[in-house]
Amino acid sequence: MPANRNALIRYKTIDTCLRNKYREWTLEDLIDACSDALYEYEGIDKGISKRTIQMDIQMMRSEKLGYNAPIVVYDNKYYKYEDEDYSITNTPLSEQDLKTMSEAVEVLRQFKGFSYFSGMGDIVSRLEDHVTSAKQKTIPVIDFEKNESLKGLNHLDTIYHAIVNKQALNIKYRSFKARSANTFIYYPYLLKEYRNRWFVFGAKKGSQALLNLALDRIHTVAVASGESYRENTLFDPQTFFEDLVGVTKNIGLHAEKVRFWVDKQNAPYVQTKPFHKSQQLIESHDDGSMIFEIEVVINQELQREFFGYADTIKILSPQSLVDFMKWKFRLAKERYDDSGELKVEN
Repeated sequence: MPANRNALIRYKTIDTCLRNKYREWTLEDLIDACSDALYEYEGIDKGISKRTIQMDIQMMRSEKLGYNAPIVVYDNKYYKYEDEDYSITNTPLSEQDLKTMSEAVEVLRQFKGFSYFSGMGDIVSRLEDHVTSAKQKTIPVIDFEKNESLKGLNHLDTIYHAIVNKQALNIKYRSFKARSANTFIYYPYLLKEYRNRWFVFGAKKGSQALLNLALDRIHTVAVASGESYRENTLFDPQTFFEDLVGVTKNIGLHAEKVRFWVDKQNAPYVQTKPFHKSQQLIESHDDGSMIFEIEVVINQELQREFFGYADTIKILSPQSLVDFMKWKFRLAKERYDDSGELKVEN
C-alpha cells in the first residue's frame, strides 16, 4: 500500500533532520520535528506517538519504499545516517519504477491538448528526459496511436471548457460535402475520440437534431458571448454509444441484429476481437467457419469494418445491409473491370 501524505511528510522531515550533521537527534527530537511539520503543512496539531516515529524509521530502513536508509543509533540515544551523503531524495529508481514512469509519461502526453495538462508540459518533458537517461540503452515497450499532424486538436480545450461551463459556441465549420464553411451557434454536450480523431456532440441553434462535428473540420471556434446555453435534452452520454460502432448515430435510430458468416482463417480473429461488445457466436461449422451476431445501429463505420474483411466475411441479415454490401462490391468490381482510363468524378 502506498504511503499516505502524512507519512511522506514525516519521512521527509526525518530525512532533513538526519542530514543535519551539526546536531544530535534523539527520538524525542524527531517526534517534535515531525509534529511541527505536520502542523505547518497540514494543520494537524495532535501529537505523534513514539511508536509511529519508530515505525517510520523502520519503514525507511526497509526495501518497501526503496529507501534502504542507513539509519543507525549511536551512544544508545542518537540517530544519524551512517553514510553522511545519503538522502531519501537521492534514492535511485528501480527498474519497475522506470517502467511505471515510462508508461505514465506516454499516457500524460495523450492529453496535451487540454489546458489542465498544458501546465504539466514542462514537468512531463523533464520526467521523460529523466526516465530516458535513467533507462539508458533500453527501448520503448509501449506505443500509443497518435497523429501529431491531425488538425483541430487546438480546439479541444475551448470546447471542453465550454461543455464544463455550459457556454454556447460560435463555430465556423465546413463539412466534407460542403463547398464552403458556414458559421453558426452551437451548444456542445460531449467530446468523443474515435480512432485518434476527435468529435463533439451537440446541437445547432434553431434545431432539435443532434449534430456531431469533427474537430479537424472546424475552422474557428470561440465562446459566443451573450448567447444563453441550451441544456442537453437530446441524449444520455452514458448510454448513447452502447449500441454503436464509431460515432455516427442520429436520434431515433435503433439497434438491429446483424448476423454474419466468417471464414475459417478469420473466424478466430473476429471471435477474439469482436466488432461490438454485443457480439455472440451463433454457429460453429465443421470447416472452421463461424456465424456471429451483433446488435448495433447500422452506420458507415460498421459498414467500413465489414468492408475491411472483403471476401472473408458475408453478411446474412438484415436484408437492407446485405443489399447495401452487394451494391458496394458491385461498384468496386466495375472499377476494377473498367479497362479504360480512370474516371474522375467532379
